[in-house]
Amino acid sequence: MNDEQKILAVNPGSTSSKIAFFAGDSSGVREIMSRTIEHDSQELESFDSVVEQKDLRLEYITDFIEESEIELENLAAVVGRGGLLKPIPGGTYAVNEAMLSDLKSGRQGEHASNLGGILAYELAEKSGAEPYIVDPVVVDEMKPVARISGMPELERRSIFHALNQKAVARKYAAEKNKNYDEITIIAAHLGGGISVGLHEKGKVTDVNNALAGEGPFTPNRAGTLPALDLAMFCLSSGLDETEMKQKLTGESGVMGYLGTNDMKEVEKRAAEGDDEAKLVFDAMVYQVAKEIASLAPAAEEPVEAILLTGGIAHSSDFVSGVEERVEFIAPVHLYPGEEEMKSLAEGANRVLMGQESARQYE
Repeated sequence: MNDEQKILAVNPGSTSSKIAFFAGDSSGVREIMSRTIEHDSQELESFDSVVEQKDLRLEYITDFIEESEIELENLAAVVGRGGLLKPIPGGTYAVNEAMLSDLKSGRQGEHASNLGGILAYELAEKSGAEPYIVDPVVVDEMKPVARISGMPELERRSIFHALNQKAVARKYAAEKNKNYDEITIIAAHLGGGISVGLHEKGKVTDVNNALAGEGPFTPNRAGTLPALDLAMFCLSSGLDETEMKQKLTGESGVMGYLGTNDMKEVEKRAAEGDDEAKLVFDAMVYQVAKEIASLAPAAEEPVEAILLTGGIAHSSDFVSGVEERVEFIAPVHLYPGEEEMKSLAEGANRVLMGQESARQYE
């Protein structure tokens, strides 16, 4: 089609860089090609910070572009995964100097995804394209009443799988011939991290902080814990700050109980008669269902659907367990897995097609 726009999506992970090339028009985007570049972990660890990896990753990405004969001058947009920035509303953001400054400094936190906006900017400069990020994890649209935690020094924060949650919410709305800003749904992203968000007319007005360990426990994260017991454990454990973070976000949850974060293995062990594996599996189902149900009374209007997405949504046993507990609230719809690359391209494409305006980071 003559009106197709070419879009390059970049998604840097802890040990990989995902690249995908899309064509977009007013009906959406289609993938032309993709590649996951695996990086040597020792090579990455030789850098003192994530941002110092930029040139190395850019070299690998540029090599892939040249091998794939992608013509940079034909790109309309380069879109990267958003990193740890100041809390911002959802949407597609132009990469500007203020954003680059925060991403490079890591002042809001250091994460591989911080490179997304930086790499998008560098590649866009080479091609003359527009650089964007879409729905980063720091999307914050929470209503004031949802921010109160019970302790004035600790305000509830919105950090979640915004990119995937909003993508499946838009997909559901389109299937119902509605706009995203017309629906009230609950979306649960079920993966290495678990986030459950209340989407009301285009905004996620309440959601658990999936990074800091709020909400259900996950394959390796602790989730919400008894506050006083946790405080006493921190004081008596002898663990320093780094070790405690690793304990809570890498060595707890299913990993802490069963020594694995592989949910397929846990499900298999439970089916073969491992009572402890079955109890932990069922408890995770139970906590996810509780988190979903807790958002129903927070909605200003009746919840019309519950969307389950993420890798664990491929598990029929997990999904059916959650559905049995929450279907009294609303029908459950499945969107297993995640399509982060496509979601990034769709965000850029909506701006290119004039369906929404690019936001400015300040």
